[in-house]
Amino acid sequence: METKVPALSMRHITKRFGSKVVANKDVSLDIYSGEILALLGENGSGKTTLMNMLSGIYYPDEGQIYLKGEPVDISSPREAFDLGIGMIHQHFKLVDVLTAAENIVLGIENEGRLNMKKAAARINDICSRYGFEIDPSKKIYDMSVSEKQTVEIVKVLYRGANLLILDEPTAVLTPQESEKLFAVMRNMKKDGKSIIIITHKMQEVLSVSDRVAILRAGEYICDRITAQADTQELTDLMVGHSVTLNISRPEPVRPKDRILVKDLTVRDIEGIVKLDHVSFNARSGEILGIAGIAGSGQKELLEAIAGLQPIEEGTIEYVEDDGSRESLIGKDPTEIADMGVALSFVPEDRLGMGLVGNMNLADNMMLRSYRQGHSIFTNKKAPAELAEHVVDELEVNTPGIGTEVRKLSGGNVQKILVGREISSAPTVLLTAYAVRGLDINSSYTIYDLINKQKEKGVAVIYVGEDLDVLIELCDRILVLCAGKVSGIIDGRNAVKKKIGAMMTQTEEAPKGGSDE
Repeated sequence: METKVPALSMRHITKRFGSKVVANKDVSLDIYSGEILALLGENGSGKTTLMNMLSGIYYPDEGQIYLKGEPVDISSPREAFDLGIGMIHQHFKLVDVLTAAENIVLGIENEGRLNMKKAAARINDICSRYGFEIDPSKKIYDMSVSEKQTVEIVKVLYRGANLLILDEPTAVLTPQESEKLFAVMRNMKKDGKSIIIITHKMQEVLSVSDRVAILRAGEYICDRITAQADTQELTDLMVGHSVTLNISRPEPVRPKDRILVKDLTVRDIEGIVKLDHVSFNARSGEILGIAGIAGSGQKELLEAIAGLQPIEEGTIEYVEDDGSRESLIGKDPTEIADMGVALSFVPEDRLGMGLVGNMNLADNMMLRSYRQGHSIFTNKKAPAELAEHVVDELEVNTPGIGTEVRKLSGGNVQKILVGREISSAPTVLLTAYAVRGLDINSSYTIYDLINKQKEKGVAVIYVGEDLDVLIELCDRILVLCAGKVSGIIDGRNAVKKKIGAMMTQTEEAPKGGSDE
């Protein structure tokens, strides 16, 4: 019987950063033509580092890479491209002022403006072959996140890639956009391409991959045929011990109104209505979930409550323990934060908006706590203690709190971002996309922390992308569609299909607390 030769093999690959950090240790891995391989592991387990060696960003300290059985040396992204290997990173590398076609041919010898017509024709040919939708003449700054990602994938295909590496490709995509991407991936697989996908979303792993390879603490553990695996087994292998995958939902703790929103209307700078007469209440000791497809007004809603968004019409009131009400409109974000309203918004660009990459963990904690002291000399003790607490509680994979944030994996950056806000002892916690990009074990740690806030009597407003999680975690779910409230339903009686229909306005529910 003929042995199938892998399209690419990694043998005994080791990569170190300094004397303390071993990102990958003695990893051996195969990928075959016409296969989608999912690479699974906890945050900081070495997945991206391993793939960065395939794409020429890093060079292995030990080991050898083989292409179709022949040893190859990959010391730069250009050499990786020449070998038919292309990586699509979480953070896109595109020039905003150029068109899609100009970005795709950028840096290729003998391809320039004189050949743009020819390039556009070839781009359209690639798109029709695999099922992409892209306008070659559209400027990057006019594109959605999904369109930018499409440009990045077409860019590597244009350069002749036969092996594509996708790092967290659905982290900022809607469910509909993710399904489109999977359809394209299946078409590429049929065409004989090899695809490696790094993702933390277990449902995606099970639905789109043929095989799953597990990394733990930088080491290769095993692989599994996807059709023969399940979520529990893969999670246990990834973590190294049995993990309970149940989200608890304790009963609300003495719920009473904490935030009252009535007829809230918000427009963006271009005058487009983002929130249209939105009304609801958020109660202490309860988790209110916000469901909606991307761009339905979730971001604007949380920012309006936190004082970061101008309001055209309506009221937002904070209810004190004694029942007295205070308007949040007109207060600046610092005054609102001092009342106990904490905003933990995990943006698409975690380092650009949430944390400062060149600062260490302790100094990033100081960004939140600097207002608490009036001394001209900043007290560094409290932020350092908070950093230690967050690292310990959320199991942040870092050499120490003096490590610069930009040197951490994306998931570990996010744990710091969320942990910083949760640790601020709020009375209201506004949290959006708290588990975006986190592995399944870390996600459940965050759910547990949010439940602990609820049990302390905090009013939690939770914006999430995963409907299954919203239904399991939240006491009530407010559904937004195009800036309007489709309804508020009881989380305990919620039906996923019904919420999906309300998100697209094909069905309405009563604006009470229940489906019924």
